[in-house]
Amino acid sequence: MINKGLDTTFIHFGIRKDDMEIIKNLCDEQGLGFEWLEENILKEFHNLKINNEDIDSKKIEKIIEKALNKI
Repeated sequence: MINKGLDTTFIHFGIRKDDMEIIKNLCDEQGLGFEWLEENILKEFHNLKINNEDIDSKKIEKIIEKALNKI
């Protein structure tokens, strides 16, 4: 039986759980901290989408720069 409940991963990040697993595996393969990516990039990007903000390359750059400064 298929679980038809809400996908909490999608609610928090706008990414389906199965896709998040792919991202996690890629992070592991590349030696990138998944928790860092999740909290500092994916969550920020999702917040822009929730607020219906225009997302251009400059905003994405700012998200990445801000995340890199936390390292």
